[in-house]
Amino acid sequence: MRLLIPFVAALTLASSAAAQDQREAGLELVLLADGSGSIDAEELAFQRQGYALAMTDPAVIDAITNSIYGNVAVTYVEWATNTAVVVDWMIIDSVEDAEAFAAALIGPPRQVYGRNAIGSALLFAKDLIRENDIFAPRAVIDFSGDSIGNSYGPPIEEARREVLDAGITINALPILRPEDGRRAGYNLEEEYATRIIGGPGAFMVTAESRDTFAASVRRKLILEIVGITPEEFDDWTNQLALLPPKDITSQ
Repeated sequence: MRLLIPFVAALTLASSAAAQDQREAGLELVLLADGSGSIDAEELAFQRQGYALAMTDPAVIDAITNSIYGNVAVTYVEWATNTAVVVDWMIIDSVEDAEAFAAALIGPPRQVYGRNAIGSALLFAKDLIRENDIFAPRAVIDFSGDSIGNSYGPPIEEARREVLDAGITINALPILRPEDGRRAGYNLEEEYATRIIGGPGAFMVTAESRDTFAASVRRKLILEIVGITPEEFDDWTNQLALLPPKDITSQ
């Protein structure tokens, strides 16, 4: 004899099953990196290497393993006229996971081309957060770039507002290029501070030069993972130094 499950009960069961399928993390982080025409093939590879080095840095691993959840969910996306996921969502809670993320980041070919479409890129990142199978109390888009142009797609202001209305914070990493001054005569940091970043605890860390890029990314990742601002960084570092040693290689 076949039992018929009432419609409401069926919905409840389906909802419960969906909740059980969700993965949990302390943070959903979209690394939204510039892949537009101002970034040549060598620079694109250099950016990926910088993020790979930062993600596997012991200080970043410490930040992850000492966070409340002990993990973070991260995806790496490149943007230009189009936008593409280079490394899909991965939950990182160990050295091995961080190394796997770094290895996946180095290999793929370039997938984005053309000029800037910053508004489209921000909305793409928002959808990645809203539509994944991960539950987290915080969500951050980590936007990096070397210009503020927006040749295609929705206006930056409109897209930014939609992202912030969804409860997602936008942080920024302006990339300065010393050979060009501060990019075509304008102050990129001021533009990113007023037109890109927003949301609770939003901040900006500047990559002053090629030589300091990986260090800037590392600092930014730590701030985002721990959920603190640059002004609070020194206090967090001092508190971490008081913690007993932790064997993260065995996790």
